[in-house]
Amino acid sequence: MLVIHERIEARSSWDEELLLTYEARSKSRLRCFTESGEDVGLFLERGHPPLRDGDCLRSQDGRVVKVSARPEALLHVTCANAFELTRAAYHLGNRHVALQIGDGWLRLLDDYVLKAMLEQLGATVECIEAGFQPEHGAYGGGHHHSHQLEADFSYAPRLHQFGVRT
Repeated sequence: MLVIHERIEARSSWDEELLLTYEARSKSRLRCFTESGEDVGLFLERGHPPLRDGDCLRSQDGRVVKVSARPEALLHVTCANAFELTRAAYHLGNRHVALQIGDGWLRLLDDYVLKAMLEQLGATVECIEAGFQPEHGAYGGGHHHSHQLEADFSYAPRLHQFGVRT
């Protein structure tokens, strides 16, 4: 098994390639397979942003492994004008949907309920297959549920603490 613990700077050449969905790239612990079929165990440090298309990793035996975004079923959203696109983005954000933002378009994982909502808002929605690379979020810092060694984590601001004044 190819064991990987380390993220490294992107390289122009690599020894192996992992083709992973966004969900798989979001995990710090994962069993997967290289494009050549080799069994891989990912054991990355927790609390970091998801792996991005083009990121590189180093295996315990020193090989460089490139991460590539596996094409997924996505909704490609365009609108007649910037106001309508902003409104579509607002409604998706209000539902905490992972969203990839481009120049004049939005992309999200295929979902028939969200597709119907976007069409009701007047958006043009096309089903496509492509790598998905959504925005990581304004506050970064990774999400976790562990309270062990909390002092070692850099928590994002707590936005929804109703009734608490700071």
